[in-house]
Amino acid sequence: MKDSMKPESLMMSYGYKPELSEGAIKCPIFLTSTFVFKNAEEGKAFFELAYGKRDKLPGEEMGLIYSRINNPDLEILENRLRLWDKADDCAVFESGMSAISTVLMEFLEPGQVLLYSSPTYGGTDHFINHFLPKYGIHSLGFKSGMNKEEIIKLVEDAGYSDKVALMHIETPANPTNALIDIEMCREIADHFSTHDKKVLIGVDNTYMGPLWQHPLQLGADIVMYSATKYIGGHSDLIAGAVLGNAEIMQRVKVLRTFLGNMASPHTGWMLMRSLETLKIRMEQQQRNAIEVAHFLKGHEKIAKLNYLGLIPQDSPDYAIYKKQYDGPGAMISFEIKGGEKEAFKFLNSLRLIRLAVSLGGTESLAEHPRSMTHAGVDENHAEAIGVTHSLVRLSIGVENSDDLIADVQQALEKVKISENMMV
Repeated sequence: MKDSMKPESLMMSYGYKPELSEGAIKCPIFLTSTFVFKNAEEGKAFFELAYGKRDKLPGEEMGLIYSRINNPDLEILENRLRLWDKADDCAVFESGMSAISTVLMEFLEPGQVLLYSSPTYGGTDHFINHFLPKYGIHSLGFKSGMNKEEIIKLVEDAGYSDKVALMHIETPANPTNALIDIEMCREIADHFSTHDKKVLIGVDNTYMGPLWQHPLQLGADIVMYSATKYIGGHSDLIAGAVLGNAEIMQRVKVLRTFLGNMASPHTGWMLMRSLETLKIRMEQQQRNAIEVAHFLKGHEKIAKLNYLGLIPQDSPDYAIYKKQYDGPGAMISFEIKGGEKEAFKFLNSLRLIRLAVSLGGTESLAEHPRSMTHAGVDENHAEAIGVTHSLVRLSIGVENSDDLIADVQQALEKVKISENMMV
């Protein structure tokens, strides 16, 4: 029967057996570093699986060894998380960046090329452009709006046709909400694949969470999250997650074991708590965002508004939106008329919405990407990808939408725009 249930119905109980924990209705926090083996043979068998020395036997389950490798809280959490994306397996990390960096390090080697969409989160951009080159890994960025032929030509002109090993996509892009066609990227990856080497696609799905986009169903091989955001949902933990098929996840989990960047049992327990309300939280956030976005649409002090729910139907992005997303989400960005001074005045005038980075929590947040989340992006590059000095990003929470709109309205009223800016 459970096979036919929706993920939101299974978030309370899936993968947990109360009889193994004194009948506790909720999974306890297993604060232990190591686990006892029944015998030496069992210990050997567990380690063979953990280190990837053999495949699982039919019906065999991975045994508990050591909390750097596995832990009941993480295993139950990972089993529940994979339901949303219909993935074979999941690995939870201590942060979103540790999830992303582990994937990039596992599936890229010196001399190979990472093809990535731009803009991307500032931390990811910095890792790609400042860390990977130290290890002889090259990268090549492409922008939203480029078609398949243009991207293929970009790679060929750079002399990278036989070197592309991984595509990293962030869609919608942080912070501009730019869209990337995942199915198109699958065609590009297949174009550069050979009999001996499949080009993989990893998608950072943080902006949509596990509710509004399912990259694995659209041709991606790997989906990544900053679980701090919608999955955690309460701005009280830091975590990341990676999902994919069994073969890919075996590699990811083995590297996680040796890097030691797994999440703690306590974080796993808190994320299980959050999963129980994920759908109702995200749906309310989306309803609020739609209301706020419609208020901002056409406002005399807004130069440009970026929200998936307001993409013009005659835009190429609209077709991507309709086939790729189950909703417009709760992330809004806009360029205020003027520049940094006007953007700061708006941010400093907010009363209900908090001035802080991060997103996806129950509280609404506002920030200035150019000087905050994307401060590490090179100046010229930031301007080229739309991260301007006038750009403001809003993460909409679960508050009353009328109160959110009133707060945005009074903050905009505080911004003084000269007549020439109003044109």
